[in-house]
Amino acid sequence: MTNDDRLIRLPEVIRLIGVSRPTVYRLIQNGEFPKPIKQGRTSAWPSREVSSYLDRIASAR
Repeated sequence: MTNDDRLIRLPEVIRLIGVSRPTVYRLIQNGEFPKPIKQGRTSAWPSREVSSYLDRIASAR
């Protein structure tokens, strides 16, 4: 598994994109951030999708 394939959990997502937990879920609800993959009771995001989100935000500036 490469770094692009790894799944990251919510605390790391929050650290990477710099927003609070409620904001992450609001962004998901508004279709602005990718939906998580459910792993039992845990949610995780493919790191490449989080990176793509950050690239879109940076290019929109």
